[in-house]
Amino acid sequence: MRTQVAIIGSGPSGLLLGQLLHDAGIDTVILERKSRDYVLARIRAGVLEQGTVGLLDKVGAGSRLHAEGLPHDGFDLLFGGQRHRIALDRLTGGRHVTIYGQTEMTRDLMDLRAAQGGKTVFEAGDVALHDFDGASPYVTFRTGGVTQRLDCDFIAGCDGYHGVSRASVSESALTILERVYPFGWLGILADVPPVSHELIYARSGRGFALCSMRSGTRSRYYVQCGQDERVDDWTDARFWDELRRRLDPETAEALVTGPSIEKSIAPLRSFVAEPIRFGRLFLAGDAAHIVPPTGAKGLNLAASDVHYLSEAMIEHFIEGSPAGLDGYSAKALARIWKAERFSWWLTSLMHQFPENGPFAQRMQQAELDYLVSSDHAMAALAENYVGLPY
Repeated sequence: MRTQVAIIGSGPSGLLLGQLLHDAGIDTVILERKSRDYVLARIRAGVLEQGTVGLLDKVGAGSRLHAEGLPHDGFDLLFGGQRHRIALDRLTGGRHVTIYGQTEMTRDLMDLRAAQGGKTVFEAGDVALHDFDGASPYVTFRTGGVTQRLDCDFIAGCDGYHGVSRASVSESALTILERVYPFGWLGILADVPPVSHELIYARSGRGFALCSMRSGTRSRYYVQCGQDERVDDWTDARFWDELRRRLDPETAEALVTGPSIEKSIAPLRSFVAEPIRFGRLFLAGDAAHIVPPTGAKGLNLAASDVHYLSEAMIEHFIEGSPAGLDGYSAKALARIWKAERFSWWLTSLMHQFPENGPFAQRMQQAELDYLVSSDHAMAALAENYVGLPY
């Protein structure tokens, strides 16, 4: 087989890149090591910046999002037993975010690609990247027990933190910058109405909590937990009891509980690989960076990577200019680090750290008090939350 761009991974970043290139007349093949059903069963976040929504609209994958998504003009910070609303629309000149599950976004993009005849190989095993430092890269993989070769002009590594793309790069060519946080998030999904029509980010003496949702009838809740915690040790009753303890009395009283559909613990880390171009291999999304989920930047940061990469590839194929590709790594990393800073800052502000003593805890409290008393400080938070410009 031959294609212009081989895309490794059929998550949102790979699918969105494939659609943007398809619309420009550029041929792509997506290789995915898992099945379609497996990809669509993954539970992920779903707070979308307007830039991400704009990209979905651009490729024609936004109709269900606009019909079923929940636009949010603000969110609450809860600390000291009180909720403080951050009015995103007022503070950013009318901008907002949209609640729409990553799984649904993936489904919409998969369906669109299939309807337009885009080539995706699911359950592609033993994927290996070859000669991306030269002029003729190619990818080998196994499907149906047969090894196949896919020749291409470029390879886009959109296969996540544990994927083969970044792992194929020589360690000497990579700089890895990382912080692993000393806690995780225990999250549950339940078919119960959300406790609030907007998200609540809560800081308490017992740790962080987040009240979120996927729809008007399905809720997503998280509590900060220790690194050594086991999901099996957390019954539904224990989770709901702990969540109530981290909320103000009025919110705790209004909380509707029910059996969990899904329950998992996610570790938290900040991670960046530099650079994110290696000859004819380009990394995007979680293959290039990880952010803590605080502030909902992961999926949106992948979308901005894809925006930059698609424009660069279109410039190469349509206009014959290498400028965009040559500048991709630096341009994308500039925005990546801004999002890393915001996610690190909000995580540091809202969580209990084992090493923090009374002084550090008072500093967190002082910063929160200042934040909600200053329109300038809240505007900086809101600007980052709704998404910095591409």
